[in-house]
Amino acid sequence: EISNWSYINMQDAVSPLMEQLMFFHDHVLVILIMITIVVAYMMVMLMLNKIINRLLLEGQLIEFIWTLLPAMTLIFIALPSLRLLYMLDEINNPLLTLKIIGHQWYWSYEYSDFSDVEFDSYMKSMNEMNKNEFRLLDVDNRVILPFNIQVRLLVSSFDVIHSWAMPSMSLKVDAVPGRLNQMSMLISRPGVSYGQCSEICGANHSFMPIVIESIS
Repeated sequence: EISNWSYINMQDAVSPLMEQLMFFHDHVLVILIMITIVVAYMMVMLMLNKIINRLLLEGQLIEFIWTLLPAMTLIFIALPSLRLLYMLDEINNPLLTLKIIGHQWYWSYEYSDFSDVEFDSYMKSMNEMNKNEFRLLDVDNRVILPFNIQVRLLVSSFDVIHSWAMPSMSLKVDAVPGRLNQMSMLISRPGVSYGQCSEICGANHSFMPIVIESIS
């Protein structure tokens, strides 16, 4: 999955978690549009309305309403947000573990569940690329993962702070030297997904692409 030119929406979801985040985004956007319409209507009416009440000292009803409505709005935003927060952190019986180590300026991966398979993943140069590959995004060794399988990611760094990010799967994990960060991943369909390092890590920070190929 990759965005096209002038594409301002989110990338197509490749994981159930990304789908839930997109639903949450739409949910919050609807609430914000409703608030904007109500506030704009009230501002216009106040500017056009010449009726005033000089004897108004307090209005318990209106104070109750303008306290209750924002509180209810925040609750409608907070509840699905908390649900997503817990979904991001939970890892239910992963069937595969992928270890990811950031370097200046490439990624190394390790499958350690069944056999010790380790490899480095470098960005392809222009003269190495095939016709249908993407400049600055394709790598010499892709990460191959099965779809519909719960995968645990263990992310760290060898030198400086990096960030392993895959937008179409709603994944962004900091790779910190001396620290092991953990995250779960479930790919919902086969295909090729692209990501990049999302933490400024030096001169060649822009040349640390990530490619995941999901297979059946």
